[in-house]
Amino acid sequence: MRAEQGDWLVVESPHTGQSRRRGRIVQANGPDGSPPYLVRWNNTDHESLVFPGPDAHLERAEDATEP
Repeated sequence: MRAEQGDWLVVESPHTGQSRRRGRIVQANGPDGSPPYLVRWNNTDHESLVFPGPDAHLERAEDATEP
């Protein structure tokens, strides 16, 4: 997974009926845009350092629509 500042990290919920989480990548800390990512979650404005798991994917900033 390779991200740039401004891309969206989307984490799907493992439970039926729960919504996914979306957050804007503030900073990619690994070499060449690899994790960990500093993410600002859109539902709380909280920032956290994230190592995305298999339930996560990226939406490029130019391709994504604002939530």
